[in-house]
Amino acid sequence: MTRLEDRQTLAREIEQARTGGARLAEVCALAGIDPRTVPRWRAGDGLTHGDRRPDAVRPASSHALTEAERTRIVSVSNQPRFADTPPARIVPALADEGIYIGSESSFHRVLRAHGQMNRRSRAHPPRKSRPPTTHIATQPGEVWCWDMTFLPAQIQGRWFYFYMILDIYSRKIVGFEVHATDNADHAAQLAKRTALAEGVHAAPVKPVLHGDNEATLKATTVLAMLNWLGIKPSYSRPRVSDDNPYAEALFRTAKYRPELPIKGFIDLDTAREWAMRFVHWYNEEHRHSAIRYVTPAQRHAGQDRALLAARHEIYQRARRDALRRWSRSTRNWTPVDAVTLNPERDTVVQAVMPPRSPSRRSGRINNSRYKLRATTCLTLTDS
Repeated sequence: MTRLEDRQTLAREIEQARTGGARLAEVCALAGIDPRTVPRWRAGDGLTHGDRRPDAVRPASSHALTEAERTRIVSVSNQPRFADTPPARIVPALADEGIYIGSESSFHRVLRAHGQMNRRSRAHPPRKSRPPTTHIATQPGEVWCWDMTFLPAQIQGRWFYFYMILDIYSRKIVGFEVHATDNADHAAQLAKRTALAEGVHAAPVKPVLHGDNEATLKATTVLAMLNWLGIKPSYSRPRVSDDNPYAEALFRTAKYRPELPIKGFIDLDTAREWAMRFVHWYNEEHRHSAIRYVTPAQRHAGQDRALLAARHEIYQRARRDALRRWSRSTRNWTPVDAVTLNPERDTVVQAVMPPRSPSRRSGRINNSRYKLRATTCLTLTDS
């Protein structure tokens, strides 16, 4: 359905194009309308009164419900026995009594017209899940995530509790503890010790600490400690298992380490010694794939850019020495500028991060310029 103003504009532009020598069919195809539409507008009053379909008087259907039947539907639906019953159950109940007034859709239409198509019981409409909050880290100390996992003991049914805080920008474990019980006081003290160790009190911007909906991490003791430290808490959406992916990935790495005892830990001290060795390996020795295979400690200290630049230079030299072996560009050793938590990654990062200059692309082809050059060459060849 085309508005009157749009009709007049299209007719005027089409007439100008035809005056210039264009054919009606081609102009109408460009405008997205049928070639017979414009002559029909001009033959009647389509260019003065517009489309008359919205104001057309349509006769009532011969098999529509009568006013008495509509009144009966409302009266039956408002009976005490049906006051909290939806039409899907009212119609079968009436049929069992030998009564048929109308179909379920008729009940729905009539009740909707009378403003009664609401939840007909104490149930409330389902609440839409809020969109996840996107947190962006462009340097260490901006976004942390934390979680707790179970470490098995040699006694069946007994566990040790491994608490961990991870900086998502550098992937460095900035705080960890292992306890024999799951307690909110342990989580609060871990947040306090980590904040003191990382100098949060002197930082101009306090970090965001993201966690799941575990009761220990949402306890009042923990919230009071985070408020005192100036750390903003953030939580995953209910029943969404992948809103805390960095912590889950870290625990997966921990559980698959060969040093993890298969039969469990003998006691708490053994579990703490293993956790200390694992954290040292993860921070100081483990080359993380998500940060271009530098260690989390190197990225946390800002040493990753120099290391990656040196790697890029080595790859470029190797490519120059054996050019026939390199059919494509060298490996991408560009540092990861921003790390995001939760969706809307591309749009949010593009709004926050400045555009990257072509000189920092580590030898990769700029696809847009390559396509433009290819198109230009094809055009010149065809001509």
